[in-house]
Amino acid sequence: MKDIIWLVQNTLSMTFKQKKNIIMYLLMPLIGIFISLIAYGSDQKMSLHVGVVNHDKSQITADTIKFLEDLDNVKITKIEESNVQEKITSGSLDTVITFDQGYSESVLHGEPNHIQLTSIKGAEITGFIKSYLYQYIDNISTFGKVANGNQQTFDSMYKNFQKTNYKLITKSLADTSKNNEMTHQTIGFLIMIMLLSAGNMSEIILSEKENRTYFRLLSTPINARTYILSNMIVNMIVMIVQVLITLTVMTTIFHIDLNIPFWEALAVMFLFALIAIGISLLTTSFANNRSAAGALQNLIVMPTVMLSGCFWPVEVMPSSIQKVANFLPQRWTLDTLTKLQNGNTLGSLYLNIMILLAFAAAFFLIAIYKFSRNQDTRNFV
Repeated sequence: MKDIIWLVQNTLSMTFKQKKNIIMYLLMPLIGIFISLIAYGSDQKMSLHVGVVNHDKSQITADTIKFLEDLDNVKITKIEESNVQEKITSGSLDTVITFDQGYSESVLHGEPNHIQLTSIKGAEITGFIKSYLYQYIDNISTFGKVANGNQQTFDSMYKNFQKTNYKLITKSLADTSKNNEMTHQTIGFLIMIMLLSAGNMSEIILSEKENRTYFRLLSTPINARTYILSNMIVNMIVMIVQVLITLTVMTTIFHIDLNIPFWEALAVMFLFALIAIGISLLTTSFANNRSAAGALQNLIVMPTVMLSGCFWPVEVMPSSIQKVANFLPQRWTLDTLTKLQNGNTLGSLYLNIMILLAFAAAFFLIAIYKFSRNQDTRNFV
């Protein structure tokens, strides 16, 4: 035990003696937070600028325009028809609604017509206006159908409609989707950094074999198993610190709500840390030198990180790629966090937990087997 503690202390001391390693291992994971803030942090509410051209000077038309003016995030500007093209093309107005002569008569007869929308920004803009405006017009045109063209009957129903005394109470619910997206983006970047960090820490084994330090250590009471175990402990310490720093900065400084208990997020990332160590030992066991290990690590880490949805939602990728992602531990880690955010308990996700543990066990077993078979020192002479 004393040998393991000494090796851990020595490795940590030698690693963090260089300031660039402090930046790489402890500060790099925070970049993911800034990326997610840039991508999802904008909270600005946009107003829709709508122009109105009124050729039908009637009470029904005036009430329809008043209805539009009362909509949230909609700004109404009354303009002349001669200014429509200029306002639209310049971008000062998002859309223009034109009430032609005969609009109120068409509503009175239950067949709304003589209204047109002009926009160059497509259905994204016109669809919003239509969803509210057409519903309002359908309501009042229903009175026209019932009145069957009788002006007096229509006026009576229309006035009662306008004077209807009812109160609508609205309550706002917290929108957690943005926090979930920011968490996904940040954790995805953290996963990549953890894999790269684990690989670099495990490459210390190859570095010390190359400079013969490893074999000198084995000439002491320290054996290979103790040495590898100490490297794993150092790896785990570094990655747990990375996770703690990232999650703490997210929640306390930038106030990004994880929407799950802190300890659950920590537990899931702890499982992934074991997987990252297993992958790093696997690449180290198959490499003859540090350069080869670095190349093999890049060949494994970057493609799998992208395929598993760490940088973008996996749902946007083709179905064939999504099937490949199901065989990657990064995908199961993100899936576990997503399901926890959706209200599942950690205990109910036993299948996800078992799969993550299976990944870690498989990588460790292969690495142990390879290390036990690879005792040739001539590669490092």
